[in-house]
Amino acid sequence: MKMLSVVIAAVALFGGVQLLHDGSGDSAAGEVAPSNRFRLVENGDAGNCAVTRGAAVSDDLSLLTVAPNCRRLLPGIERAKFWREEQDGTVAFSANGVDPIVTFAVADGEGYESYAPAAPLLSLAATGDQRD
Repeated sequence: MKMLSVVIAAVALFGGVQLLHDGSGDSAAGEVAPSNRFRLVENGDAGNCAVTRGAAVSDDLSLLTVAPNCRRLLPGIERAKFWREEQDGTVAFSANGVDPIVTFAVADGEGYESYAPAAPLLSLAATGDQRD
């Protein structure tokens, strides 16, 4: 009976440690949430504006807030309300969650670079602010 109590206590301790470490060796409490605030910049630093990824609507779709002055960089982008992230890492902004206004690929280093439409070339980089 005493041995059974020891085994149960050991299993409970092991399970608690696995919950805290999520099985990966990194403490879940120490993880940093990814940034949701971005700076959209036109090629050559001709202009920039703020973009914020909001709450998740589904696994690959989140709400999006685009600053009104982003229209100077790409007319029509101010209508974007959704951020869609595909499995290959590409990101698209759209008004309806489906039809992209602008699409970005993962850039060398950090951030994203637009590829559709082809012009103007835009870059999107996290500003370092954490999730709201």
